[in-house]
Amino acid sequence: MSAARAIDGKHALVTGGGSGVGRAIALALAKAGVAVTICGRREAALAEVAKESDRIFGLAADVTNEAEMADVYRKAEAARGPFDIVVANAGMAGSAPAHKTALADWQRTLDVNLTGAFLTVKPVLAGMLTRKTGRIIFVASTAGLKGYAYVAPYVAAKHGVVGLMRALAAETAKSGVTVNAVCPGFVETDMLEESVQRIVEKTGRSIEEARQNLSAVNPQGRFIQPDEVAAAVQWLCSDAARSITGQAISISGGETW
Repeated sequence: MSAARAIDGKHALVTGGGSGVGRAIALALAKAGVAVTICGRREAALAEVAKESDRIFGLAADVTNEAEMADVYRKAEAARGPFDIVVANAGMAGSAPAHKTALADWQRTLDVNLTGAFLTVKPVLAGMLTRKTGRIIFVASTAGLKGYAYVAPYVAAKHGVVGLMRALAAETAKSGVTVNAVCPGFVETDMLEESVQRIVEKTGRSIEEARQNLSAVNPQGRFIQPDEVAAAVQWLCSDAARSITGQAISISGGETW
């Protein structure tokens, strides 16, 4: 049975589903027959993605707000049944030397990337354990596997996400629930373009020079595409990956392993 057929009819939650990697994951799962609830803070962006498939449904929410995430679960599960798949994808990043990083920036980065990931998956755990089935996938980063200069809060948060994933995988290993993380390198998204602009503003390099500088981090000399991350997530959702749990899978052209 193909990965697509194996997940047909399931219900998934994808946070940060209004753009970039989240959008790509939502579309890939919907194409495979999954009903996909996407959430994010921008209603207009969610609505645009929902127009691309009648299997995608948008609900506005801030992943750092526990009450709002509980409301997403209540509304989505009332309409489409319990979540079989949860993809904690929402994230953000800034850039500054550690000694110039304001506490507010540090806290916001951890709130969105780490606490938001926890609040995304916490509501689904009890139900999945009772049903003895489910897929939880964190979209982390190679920043969860190694260090990068000038993004200390982001690196700390993504290392935390990988640690959270491993803890949950240990808790659920005997239940039929799997918990994994995908760790992309630089992915060609709006977030990447924001990083390019910061490099241009701070160094005076051209856009092309900034892009080349970032793409060179990947030994393949290119940016990861959102659909590559989506394909890995789709496979992890399938029955073919039922023995894969507690893994941080690097999608980076060999940058990390």
